Amino acid sequence: MASSAQPASGASRAVVLRLDDLALPPRYLTVPSHLPVSDLLVSLPLPSSSYYLTADGRPLPGSSPVSALPPSASVQLRLRALRGGGGDGGATGAESRDCYLSMYLAKKPDKADPNEARLSRFTCCALSGEPLAAPAVADRLGNLYNKEPLVEALLHKRLPKALSHIRGLRDMIPIHLHPRPDAEAAGEEVRFQCPITGHEFNGKYQFLALRGCGHVLSVKALKEVKSSACLVCHKEFDEADKMPINGTEEEVAVLRKRMEEERGKVKEKKEKKVGNGLSGNKHAAATVAAAAAGADKLENGKKGEAASAKRFKAADHAPAHANKEVYASIFTSSRKSDFKETYSCRSLPLGRN
Repeated sequence: MASSAQPASGASRAVVLRLDDLALPPRYLTVPSHLPVSDLLVSLPLPSSSYYLTADGRPLPGSSPVSALPPSASVQLRLRALRGGGGDGGATGAESRDCYLSMYLAKKPDKADPNEARLSRFTCCALSGEPLAAPAVADRLGNLYNKEPLVEALLHKRLPKALSHIRGLRDMIPIHLHPRPDAEAAGEEVRFQCPITGHEFNGKYQFLALRGCGHVLSVKALKEVKSSACLVCHKEFDEADKMPINGTEEEVAVLRKRMEEERGKVKEKKEKKVGNGLSGNKHAAATVAAAAAGADKLENGKKGEAASAKRFKAADHAPAHANKEVYASIFTSSRKSDFKETYSCRSLPLGRN
């Protein structure tokens, strides 16, 4: 290989080697025409597997002679992309789209299936998670429970915070679920249905519980049969007695508002009853206090009470022909106003008593 300082001959060619990928300035070389283009890189410490050559944008085999170069005689050095994404020999999944897609299409274990969640609300106890069985109850918001575990949790005060609206047995509404024929024997998960339409109690259909009798019917049955009495036991009910089972957020909000209003009325009634009792006690206490105050006044001889015994005066008891003043002097000492103190009698006790 000869440098550009040597004179060119007919058997040699001037070549421009561009090293832009290495951030190096281009090299201007004059080499024999019969040499392969790979000899242009003998001065660069690069393995042959890490680069390739291009001429006018086209890949150029390393074994091509210099004479085969285009008239521009410009050769570009290109570095190959590193494999493995990080130079560690690992795979990024780009070689196989199936590997990449399966990573995102796989079911996440922490994400609940909405269909399964809806089914469990209609077939399992909302507290214990056990399958619904008689005796079953519903709270005032339309959630379903097995009565035994709910009562036990109330007695031991183990209800979770989400069920704090249940305060006692009055918040439990006994319900009657109509069983499906042979569903329990067959081990099926959905074991109840509407006794009128036969719709399964699986969350796909809307159901209502009548608070008066506790029978659970589908909304479709109550719409098709216009009646103000239960279609099972024929007990009369009002529109307010219809309670949606596992209703929507709007329905639950209406039920919660109704529950708070009912509790407010009960509380107001109790306070009124207790207030009436307190008012009677206060009246009796006021009467007793007045009597005690009257007794004190009688003892103290104050105004408005019975007069105490009159003070004894000797003049009032004088004989008929006696001088009252003289008679009184027998029982009392001389009056101070009549006594004149002198030097000789100053030490006498007379008039000082």
